[in-house]
Amino acid sequence: MQCLRQRALALRHAFDGQTRINGSIQKRWARVHDARFLATQGGDNPMIEKYRAKLDQKAKEEGHAGINELQDAYKDKIASLRRKATVPSTPPPLGLSSPVRQSPESGLSTGPIPPSPPSPAQAAESANSALPRSPFSSTGPKPLSAYLDMAKVLDLPARELEYVWRLRHAKTENSLCAVIPAATYAGMAETARRHPQFILPLPREGQAAEIHFLQWAFPSPDTSTVLFTHLAEYKLRGEYSQAHTTVTHHLDLQGPKGLVLLQGSVTSGRGVTVEDGRWLLMCLQKFYGPGADLASAPRKRLLERFSGGAEDFRLEELLEEAEKIS
Repeated sequence: MQCLRQRALALRHAFDGQTRINGSIQKRWARVHDARFLATQGGDNPMIEKYRAKLDQKAKEEGHAGINELQDAYKDKIASLRRKATVPSTPPPLGLSSPVRQSPESGLSTGPIPPSPPSPAQAAESANSALPRSPFSSTGPKPLSAYLDMAKVLDLPARELEYVWRLRHAKTENSLCAVIPAATYAGMAETARRHPQFILPLPREGQAAEIHFLQWAFPSPDTSTVLFTHLAEYKLRGEYSQAHTTVTHHLDLQGPKGLVLLQGSVTSGRGVTVEDGRWLLMCLQKFYGPGADLASAPRKRLLERFSGGAEDFRLEELLEEAEKIS
């Protein structure tokens, strides 16, 4: 009896050991799967499983054999919704990246300035591309005949012509107008062709002066335009920036009357008033207008330094020259 009991114990230990050996072998050769792989390879869609009952009911209501046919019927609509939900990537805007040489006490609220402006042809093309956004026309600046009866104004004396032109814009909100002697404009245009881009400061009482970027363009033999844009916006959006003030010089009467008629508009809600626009126009004439006096020499040097991308162009000097304008 004792012998049988010992044999039973031996057999039990033998089977227990074999079980442990087989268990260790099974564990050693078990296949390990990446849960991320299993989640994307085959298997049922968890969303379909979650709403299977409702999808089956929808399929039956529309006469489909099952969920797969329902998906096929709606695949075009699903693809369309996915496309609409996709947000397209926005290309980085064009801007200015050159550092500005200015001191902390300069009182200027601006960052970089253009290191080297494009050629006059490129500047004209860039300015012309912005014209459709101006308040004048969807195709560019309106001709002088859109404002005046050309047959009648040719018979008017210069003084009466100026009066009629100013009266024409007196009641127009946000309007700018001026009458420029032909010789003065000729000097401005000559300078503008050499320096089609520049920056002008706009003083603010109790605040830092704002800097505005201007671009000249000559879209036709009878017109020239100047676009004024916040420098901060131009740095951010480049050629896609929108001008807050657009000015057109009409040259139709430059020969017969010796006058150039200026017409412009200030866009509402852009942080610039009509008075601000008049100040910028006055600065424009002072920097671009002809003059052999000593006062104009520093302004001409600033134009040349800016156009050439000179490192010694300083905003403090620009502000000093602007403060002399009255």
